Amino acid sequence: MTALLLLPLLLPIAMPALARRALDRLAPADALWVITVSAVVLAGCSLAALGAFVLTGLLKLPVFAALGELVHPLRTASDLLVVPLAATSVGGLAVCAWTLARSVLRQLRAFRTARTEAGHGPAAGDLCVVDSPRPDAYALPGRPHRIVVTTAMLRSLDAAEREALFAHERAHNEAGHHFFLAAAELAAHCHPALRPVRETIRLAAERAADEAAAGAVGDRRLTARAIARAALAGQSARSARPDFAPAATTGPVPRRVQALLSGPHVPRRAVPWITVLLVGCTAVSCVAAGTGMIDFHHRVEVAQGDESR
Repeated sequence: MTALLLLPLLLPIAMPALARRALDRLAPADALWVITVSAVVLAGCSLAALGAFVLTGLLKLPVFAALGELVHPLRTASDLLVVPLAATSVGGLAVCAWTLARSVLRQLRAFRTARTEAGHGPAAGDLCVVDSPRPDAYALPGRPHRIVVTTAMLRSLDAAEREALFAHERAHNEAGHHFFLAAAELAAHCHPALRPVRETIRLAAERAADEAAAGAVGDRRLTARAIARAALAGQSARSARPDFAPAATTGPVPRRVQALLSGPHVPRRAVPWITVLLVGCTAVSCVAAGTGMIDFHHRVEVAQGDESR
């Protein structure tokens, strides 16, 4: 059981490199889905493994063994291995819960501030203009979705570039990219190896919106220029927007501009090997976590006298 439950804790270590390669090989929208789903599943499996280690350690204690109605000792690996793993797992889960709670509270405060700020500005459809000296523009989720742009950002772009920027932000809202960014934030707090994946997911969301905007305005060069000028204008501005509110000015802008100027992604007929690796890694983690949990449940039933050894 112990060896199986270690796999979900080790497999996420390979995720950052696989995620970067997937973004290079797949269409941005496809990469966004594959990377985000894999990260969330790996995060869930790692939490399940930590939970199993904690329960195993607790059931080694007489008071919890009595509460669990164990009539036989729980059969596990040596206590020299189980007890340190259980203690480490308790600490890991506590850190995950603490950092996640802090992040949620911070993001909720930023979201309320951004919605209040957007509500005070004039709106034209889904576009909300905020009078501010900070050049900024972002897609703000909610009911209704908003595209928030400051007056300083509007002054930084010409009319055609503004349309490209608005198309980019609308693409974020239409594709629900805020859900992907929120999922990436959640996964990052569940396993330290998944923190770099959060930035890859953000870049994938921006690349997907870049491609959608280029298709909407019909000019890849114009879209690249609008993103570059918007990023240059807003590079020194500190925005109060929440992290799950995507913006055209975030991420490695030179890389995004280069991707736009190099032409659209040409899909291949064969399934890229990186997709197979990501799906395989996720599947192995699920199988290991599931098998480990089933084995743990069986050992508990044996210790309770419900099943034979």
